[in-house]
Amino acid sequence: MSAQVTFRQADDRDLDLLVGMFDGVAGWMVRRGIDQWKPGDKSAEHFRARIAGGEVWLASAGGRAFGAYELWWDDEQAWGPQPPVAGYVHRLMTDRESAPSGAGRALLDHAESRIAAGGRGVARLDCVSRNPRLRTYYEAAGYTAVGEEPGKLAADGTRYGVILLEKALA
Repeated sequence: MSAQVTFRQADDRDLDLLVGMFDGVAGWMVRRGIDQWKPGDKSAEHFRARIAGGEVWLASAGGRAFGAYELWWDDEQAWGPQPPVAGYVHRLMTDRESAPSGAGRALLDHAESRIAAGGRGVARLDCVSRNPRLRTYYEAAGYTAVGEEPGKLAADGTRYGVILLEKALA
């Protein structure tokens, strides 16, 4: 990535930015027929809770935020009870209009370094089973599929399948 990227933890002043970024990515998915995120699925309250209960990171280049992700320290809903060996990356998103080339990898690299700094040696994430292109993206970034959770519970009460992926960190 050629652009100078900076990262900072999000706070409550970033709620509108996070919701807008999520809705932008969700709208992009809908327009391309990708059945995953929908505009309006994540509110300011969702991001407020994630900020209060963990880590939400923003990436910027040229003074403009172009991406974000959530870092969780457990994820029993998808992974079941686990020993504290991993960090879990969620809601990796980039603004398709302003993100520099390689933005998604930069976000993953940052998440992986945060996980390692937290004393954990494994990065984990999940992606919806019906999005093989996203799975291929994560596998190209060094993640390996290690299982599937066919009935992950969505916020609206529906269930959907996810592929579980992980990467050992150096």
